[in-house]
Amino acid sequence: MRIALVVPGGVDRSGRERVVPVLLALIERLARRHHVLVIAVEHYRDWVQYALLGATVVNLGRVTGAGRAIQWMFRLRRMIAALRSHGKQFDVLHAFWAGSSATLSIAAGRLLRVPVVVSIGGGELVWLPDIAYGGQGSWPGRVKTSLVLRMADAVSAGSQYALKPLIEKRSDALWLPWGVDSKLFDGPPERSPGPPWRLLHVASINRVKDQASLLRAMRLVRDGQDDVTLDCIGEDTLGGHLQRLAVELGLGETVRFHGFKPLDAVVPFYRTAHLYLQSSLHESMAAAVLEAAAAGVPTVGTAVGLIAEMAPKAALAVPVQNPEALAEGILTLLTHEEQRVRLGRAAQAFARTYNADRTAAQFEAVYAQVNGA
Repeated sequence: MRIALVVPGGVDRSGRERVVPVLLALIERLARRHHVLVIAVEHYRDWVQYALLGATVVNLGRVTGAGRAIQWMFRLRRMIAALRSHGKQFDVLHAFWAGSSATLSIAAGRLLRVPVVVSIGGGELVWLPDIAYGGQGSWPGRVKTSLVLRMADAVSAGSQYALKPLIEKRSDALWLPWGVDSKLFDGPPERSPGPPWRLLHVASINRVKDQASLLRAMRLVRDGQDDVTLDCIGEDTLGGHLQRLAVELGLGETVRFHGFKPLDAVVPFYRTAHLYLQSSLHESMAAAVLEAAAAGVPTVGTAVGLIAEMAPKAALAVPVQNPEALAEGILTLLTHEEQRVRLGRAAQAFARTYNADRTAAQFEAVYAQVNGA
């Protein structure tokens, strides 16, 4: 098949920085068996083309000083030109997230008579007014998302949690997690006994991830366990606010902020952690939970994204914005090794079952279906 994947970004030519690992895993597997063109809406400011994991990536770039409508038309024109320049007709366009990547795909698909698949992967179907996050906070956002989902030939979500609001708009929506390369992370669920205890959190520092609640939970954990550390890995988008809060809470030596690290540098953290922690207000899926699971690390986290369905057999779920419940869950698993290892094994089994190979095979089946094959 000839497949075009349309993404906002996350496909840096380095393959290490500014990437979305689950997307790279999918690209690599599809490119082994198909002709794959990846269209990045705005990973780079300028138009650029390069090879990545057996696929060709075309970055559309932008027009300096142009408004949104002109930018969109400019990118649509470039997208259609890129599709036409890569030979005969494509069999499917697959847009990730229901933003500009999806609207461009719907338009190009209509003009070129190519079926379109849309996978939601963010806050398209939610609105969190306290932090002004999500695609449902304005009528243009609601209308755009509804039109995209209605006009796509197939739509999918990466968790039952994200599928629930999607089903209300498309009754035929698919549950299809974006799996990780489980072999890359593989490790035994049994860890060296603590203390010292090593906890891990991998995510950009932003208000949706609610790391403030995570730090308040760590203050409570620290009161119950002296020898515990939390490694936080991810780009800081809040200008050092979280680091200052850690100091205010007396966690300056307990919480270690590492900033961004490429995936190969994160893997050793997964393999030595006793627990993975999630504090998000919303997750469409949470790929880092699957990465931790593949390494045999159980998660204590808020009941959003995959955690909502992995719990109670393969994760320990707690309510959002509840540091006390999060701390209680952490302390429970730290002091009950048998339960911690059992959850780690179940999580690992989940990650191995719904891995990147399965994701690629499932999407191939979807592509064939929308083509009437």
